[in-house]
Amino acid sequence: MRKIITSIAILLAVTSSSMAHYMWVETSSAGSINQAQDIRVYFGEYTYGLEEKVGDEAFTKVQDFSLWVVSPSGKKTTLKTKEQETYYLASFVPKENGTYTVILDNNNIGVIDYTQYDFGIFKTHYHSVAQIQVGETSGETIAQNEEGITVKRLAADGKEVKLQVLYKNAPLAKNELQVFVADQWSKTLHTDENGMVSFDRPWETKYIIETTKKEEVPGQYKGKDYQFIWHCATVCILP
Repeated sequence: MRKIITSIAILLAVTSSSMAHYMWVETSSAGSINQAQDIRVYFGEYTYGLEEKVGDEAFTKVQDFSLWVVSPSGKKTTLKTKEQETYYLASFVPKENGTYTVILDNNNIGVIDYTQYDFGIFKTHYHSVAQIQVGETSGETIAQNEEGITVKRLAADGKEVKLQVLYKNAPLAKNELQVFVADQWSKTLHTDENGMVSFDRPWETKYIIETTKKEEVPGQYKGKDYQFIWHCATVCILP
Protein backbone atom coordinates (compact mmCIF):
# COMPACT_ATOMS: atom_id res chain seq x y z
CA MET A 1 0.00 0.00 0.00
CA ARG A 2 2.84 2.38 0.85
CA LYS A 3 4.44 1.71 -2.57
CA ILE A 4 1.16 2.50 -4.32
CA ILE A 5 0.78 5.82 -2.48
CA THR A 6 4.39 6.72 -3.28
CA SER A 7 3.89 5.91 -6.96
CA ILE A 8 0.77 8.07 -7.13
CA ALA A 9 2.58 10.97 -5.45
CA ILE A 10 5.45 10.75 -7.94
CA LEU A 11 3.01 10.65 -10.85
CA LEU A 12 1.18 13.72 -9.60
CA ALA A 13 4.43 15.59 -9.10
CA VAL A 14 5.60 14.78 -12.64
CA THR A 15 2.24 15.72 -14.10
CA SER A 16 2.15 19.02 -12.22
CA SER A 17 5.71 19.84 -13.30
CA SER A 18 4.91 19.08 -16.93
CA MET A 19 1.85 21.29 -16.92
CA ALA A 20 3.73 24.16 -15.25
CA HIS A 21 6.32 24.54 -18.04
CA TYR A 22 6.29 27.84 -19.87
CA MET A 23 8.40 29.88 -22.28
CA TRP A 24 9.87 33.20 -21.24
CA VAL A 25 12.10 35.94 -22.65
CA GLU A 26 14.94 37.51 -20.67
CA THR A 27 16.73 40.75 -21.46
CA SER A 28 18.14 43.67 -19.52
CA SER A 29 15.40 46.17 -18.71
CA ALA A 30 17.72 49.06 -19.66
CA GLY A 31 19.30 49.55 -23.05
CA SER A 32 21.47 52.15 -24.80
CA ILE A 33 21.43 53.58 -28.30
CA ASN A 34 23.92 51.89 -30.67
CA GLN A 35 24.81 49.20 -28.12
CA ALA A 36 23.88 45.56 -28.74
CA GLN A 37 21.03 44.23 -26.59
CA ASP A 38 21.03 40.47 -25.92
CA ILE A 39 17.75 38.55 -25.66
CA ARG A 40 17.40 34.98 -24.37
CA VAL A 41 14.52 32.53 -24.82
CA TYR A 42 14.00 29.85 -22.16
CA PHE A 43 11.64 26.92 -21.59
CA GLY A 44 11.14 25.36 -18.17
CA GLU A 45 10.10 26.40 -14.66
CA TYR A 46 12.08 29.30 -13.25
CA THR A 47 10.86 29.05 -9.66
CA TYR A 48 12.13 25.43 -9.52
CA GLY A 49 15.43 26.32 -11.17
CA LEU A 50 14.58 24.25 -14.25
CA GLU A 51 15.82 25.37 -17.67
CA GLU A 52 15.33 22.73 -20.36
CA LYS A 53 18.31 22.12 -22.62
CA VAL A 54 18.15 23.18 -26.25
CA GLY A 55 18.02 20.08 -28.43
CA ASP A 56 16.46 17.87 -25.76
CA GLU A 57 12.99 16.47 -26.37
CA ALA A 58 11.10 19.00 -24.21
CA PHE A 59 12.59 22.13 -25.83
CA THR A 60 12.49 20.61 -29.31
CA LYS A 61 8.68 20.38 -29.09
CA VAL A 62 8.42 24.17 -28.63
CA GLN A 63 11.34 25.39 -30.75
CA ASP A 64 9.21 26.65 -33.66
CA PHE A 65 8.65 30.09 -32.15
CA SER A 66 8.75 33.60 -33.62
CA LEU A 67 10.67 36.41 -31.93
CA TRP A 68 10.60 40.11 -32.75
CA VAL A 69 11.11 43.55 -31.24
CA VAL A 70 8.96 46.65 -31.70
CA SER A 71 10.65 50.04 -31.41
CA PRO A 72 9.13 53.11 -29.69
CA SER A 73 8.12 54.43 -33.12
CA GLY A 74 6.39 51.14 -33.98
CA LYS A 75 8.98 49.53 -36.25
CA LYS A 76 8.89 45.72 -36.07
CA THR A 77 12.18 43.81 -36.45
CA THR A 78 12.24 40.01 -36.66
CA LEU A 79 15.08 38.50 -34.63
CA LYS A 80 17.22 35.52 -35.57
CA THR A 81 18.35 33.19 -32.81
CA LYS A 82 21.36 31.00 -32.11
CA GLU A 83 21.28 27.83 -30.03
CA GLN A 84 22.99 27.92 -26.64
CA GLU A 85 23.01 25.23 -23.94
CA THR A 86 19.77 26.17 -22.16
CA TYR A 87 18.40 29.05 -24.25
CA TYR A 88 18.19 30.63 -27.68
CA LEU A 89 20.16 33.86 -28.06
CA ALA A 90 19.21 36.88 -30.18
CA SER A 91 20.51 40.44 -30.38
CA PHE A 92 19.60 43.82 -31.83
CA VAL A 93 20.86 47.41 -31.61
CA PRO A 94 18.46 50.14 -30.36
CA LYS A 95 18.45 53.26 -32.52
CA GLU A 96 16.04 55.54 -30.65
CA ASN A 97 15.02 56.51 -27.13
CA GLY A 98 11.85 55.12 -25.60
CA THR A 99 10.22 51.79 -24.71
CA TYR A 100 11.00 48.72 -26.81
CA THR A 101 8.77 45.63 -26.64
CA VAL A 102 10.28 42.18 -27.19
CA ILE A 103 7.66 39.61 -28.19
CA LEU A 104 7.81 35.83 -28.48
CA ASP A 105 4.90 33.91 -29.96
CA ASN A 106 4.56 30.16 -30.46
CA ASN A 107 1.30 28.85 -31.88
CA ASN A 108 3.03 25.93 -33.59
CA ILE A 109 2.96 23.27 -30.89
CA GLY A 110 1.58 19.78 -31.42
CA VAL A 111 -1.60 18.44 -29.84
CA ILE A 112 -1.15 16.84 -26.41
CA ASP A 113 -3.37 14.09 -25.01
CA TYR A 114 -3.66 14.39 -21.21
CA THR A 115 -6.92 12.52 -20.80
CA GLN A 116 -5.18 10.10 -18.43
CA TYR A 117 -4.63 13.09 -16.12
CA ASP A 118 -8.24 14.34 -16.53
CA PHE A 119 -7.02 17.41 -18.42
CA GLY A 120 -8.18 16.50 -21.92
CA ILE A 121 -6.72 16.79 -25.42
CA PHE A 122 -5.42 20.27 -26.18
CA LYS A 123 -3.21 22.53 -28.24
CA THR A 124 -0.81 24.97 -26.53
CA HIS A 125 -0.20 28.61 -27.49
CA TYR A 126 2.76 30.28 -25.74
CA HIS A 127 3.37 34.03 -25.69
CA SER A 128 5.96 36.12 -23.84
CA VAL A 129 6.78 39.82 -23.52
CA ALA A 130 9.77 41.77 -22.20
CA GLN A 131 10.38 45.51 -21.86
CA ILE A 132 13.54 47.44 -22.70
CA GLN A 133 13.84 51.08 -21.71
CA VAL A 134 16.25 53.29 -23.66
CA GLY A 135 16.57 56.77 -22.19
CA GLU A 136 14.93 58.18 -19.08
CA THR A 137 11.24 58.38 -20.06
CA SER A 138 9.46 55.11 -19.25
CA GLY A 139 6.44 54.10 -21.32
CA GLU A 140 4.32 50.99 -21.73
CA THR A 141 4.80 47.90 -23.87
CA ILE A 142 2.55 47.15 -26.80
CA ALA A 143 0.17 44.21 -27.20
CA GLN A 144 0.40 42.03 -30.32
CA ASN A 145 -1.46 38.76 -29.90
CA GLU A 146 -4.79 38.83 -31.69
CA GLU A 147 -5.22 35.05 -31.37
CA GLY A 148 -4.48 34.59 -27.69
CA ILE A 149 -3.45 36.04 -24.34
CA THR A 150 -0.82 38.70 -23.68
CA VAL A 151 0.36 40.95 -20.86
CA LYS A 152 0.93 44.66 -21.32
CA ARG A 153 3.34 46.34 -18.91
CA LEU A 154 2.22 49.83 -17.93
CA ALA A 155 4.27 52.77 -16.67
CA ALA A 156 4.78 52.71 -12.88
CA ASP A 157 6.88 54.36 -10.19
CA GLY A 158 9.61 52.77 -8.10
CA LYS A 159 9.29 49.06 -7.42
CA GLU A 160 5.62 48.86 -8.36
CA VAL A 161 4.66 46.72 -11.37
CA LYS A 162 1.46 47.54 -13.26
CA LEU A 163 0.10 45.13 -15.85
CA GLN A 164 -2.93 44.67 -18.07
CA VAL A 165 -3.92 41.21 -19.29
CA LEU A 166 -5.56 41.08 -22.71
CA TYR A 167 -7.24 38.18 -24.48
CA LYS A 168 -7.73 38.63 -28.23
CA ASN A 169 -7.21 42.39 -27.80
CA ALA A 170 -9.85 42.74 -25.04
CA PRO A 171 -9.18 43.21 -21.30
CA LEU A 172 -9.40 39.89 -19.45
CA ALA A 173 -11.25 40.42 -16.17
CA LYS A 174 -10.99 38.27 -13.04
CA ASN A 175 -8.21 36.12 -14.48
CA GLU A 176 -5.63 34.44 -12.28
CA LEU A 177 -2.02 35.51 -12.50
CA GLN A 178 1.06 33.99 -10.83
CA VAL A 179 4.18 35.90 -9.78
CA PHE A 180 7.27 33.68 -9.46
CA VAL A 181 10.72 34.22 -7.99
CA ALA A 182 13.43 31.65 -7.24
CA ASP A 183 13.28 28.93 -4.58
CA GLN A 184 9.61 28.05 -5.21
CA TRP A 185 8.19 31.37 -4.00
CA SER A 186 5.02 32.47 -5.76
CA LYS A 187 2.07 34.80 -5.28
CA THR A 188 -1.40 34.53 -6.80
CA LEU A 189 -3.21 37.66 -8.02
CA HIS A 190 -6.35 38.36 -10.04
CA THR A 191 -7.07 41.02 -12.63
CA ASP A 192 -9.83 43.57 -12.05
CA GLU A 193 -12.74 44.40 -14.38
CA ASN A 194 -10.34 46.11 -16.81
CA GLY A 195 -7.79 43.32 -16.82
CA MET A 196 -5.48 45.38 -14.57
CA VAL A 197 -3.28 44.11 -11.77
CA SER A 198 -0.37 45.54 -9.80
CA PHE A 199 2.14 44.43 -7.17
CA ASP A 200 5.32 45.61 -5.48
CA ARG A 201 8.71 43.96 -5.88
CA PRO A 202 10.05 43.40 -2.34
CA TRP A 203 13.41 42.00 -3.54
CA GLU A 204 16.01 42.90 -6.14
CA THR A 205 15.70 39.67 -8.12
CA LYS A 206 14.21 38.19 -11.25
CA TYR A 207 10.41 37.99 -11.44
CA ILE A 208 8.37 35.96 -13.89
CA ILE A 209 4.66 36.62 -14.26
CA GLU A 210 2.46 33.93 -15.82
CA THR A 211 -1.21 33.95 -16.73
CA THR A 212 -3.26 31.42 -18.69
CA LYS A 213 -6.60 31.10 -20.46
CA LYS A 214 -8.48 27.99 -21.56
CA GLU A 215 -10.24 28.52 -24.89
CA GLU A 216 -13.07 25.99 -25.02
CA VAL A 217 -13.17 25.69 -28.81
CA PRO A 218 -12.37 22.32 -30.45
CA GLY A 219 -10.35 22.13 -33.63
CA GLN A 220 -7.68 20.28 -35.54
CA TYR A 221 -3.94 20.88 -35.88
CA LYS A 222 -1.70 18.90 -38.23
CA GLY A 223 -4.32 16.21 -38.61
CA LYS A 224 -4.99 15.76 -34.89
CA ASP A 225 -8.20 16.79 -33.15
CA TYR A 226 -8.12 18.80 -29.93
CA GLN A 227 -10.82 19.79 -27.43
CA PHE A 228 -9.49 23.21 -26.43
CA ILE A 229 -6.53 25.61 -26.67
CA TRP A 230 -4.45 26.34 -23.58
CA HIS A 231 -3.06 29.89 -23.85
CA CYS A 232 -0.09 30.87 -21.67
CA ALA A 233 1.57 34.30 -21.47
CA THR A 234 4.61 35.37 -19.45
CA VAL A 235 6.54 38.51 -18.59
CA CYS A 236 10.08 38.44 -17.20
CA ILE A 237 11.43 41.39 -15.18
CA LEU A 238 15.12 41.43 -14.34
CA PRO A 239 16.57 43.50 -11.46
